[in-house]
Amino acid sequence: MKQDGFEDIGLAKIDTDRKNRTGVGEIIFGQGKTAEQMDKIVRTMKEKGQDSILITRLDAEKAGKLEASLKPDFSLKYFSDARIGVIGEFSTSRSSDVENAKILICCAGTSDLPVAEETALTLEFLGNKVERMYDVGVAGIHRLLSYQEKLKNASVIIAIAGMEGALASVVGGLVSCPVIAVPTSVGYGASFGGLAALLSMLNSCASGVTVVNIDNGFGAAMAADKIMRLTEK
Repeated sequence: MKQDGFEDIGLAKIDTDRKNRTGVGEIIFGQGKTAEQMDKIVRTMKEKGQDSILITRLDAEKAGKLEASLKPDFSLKYFSDARIGVIGEFSTSRSSDVENAKILICCAGTSDLPVAEETALTLEFLGNKVERMYDVGVAGIHRLLSYQEKLKNASVIIAIAGMEGALASVVGGLVSCPVIAVPTSVGYGASFGGLAALLSMLNSCASGVTVVNIDNGFGAAMAADKIMRLTEK
């Protein structure tokens, strides 16, 4: 670990050594930051050699301001469904084993799409092959069961659901690959902003299901990416 592996710009300390340590360069969490702050962070990261930059939880208004302030030096691509901004290109430098493997994202309902797309875009930015399977919640379980071949062939499955979060248990009981569950804050009053789904997933009767925090599609994507990187070693 480099003792000088960061750049102090006052408002932030840019971790310039993160890719060497973890395999993935620093990623900007856009929520709570101004467009001006992100502009300075992006420019420093670019100066220090990070070609591609991912910004998560970036709302449309800030994205517009940041895009304008970065021009003409850098171009920002904004994905509104995922609330993600990308500067540079998506990664393609993965081993053939990882390129041929699929991460399957199972999403219970259309209301869960922002979290699902945050997951998918993060994984694609990192160079993973992603397949989406949306609106397959347990209220119409025949929809999920019609995709058993895809479930069987996945290398990692990310199950995203609100309400009671039952999708993760059902998927976990059908497959042999790692399953990462993401509870969402979707649901009626007693769902407590996703807490009901979180507790349901934590208490899954299907063994081996891993759970991340409420609405944390990014965290699920990073965990799945690390699993995929094991095949490169």
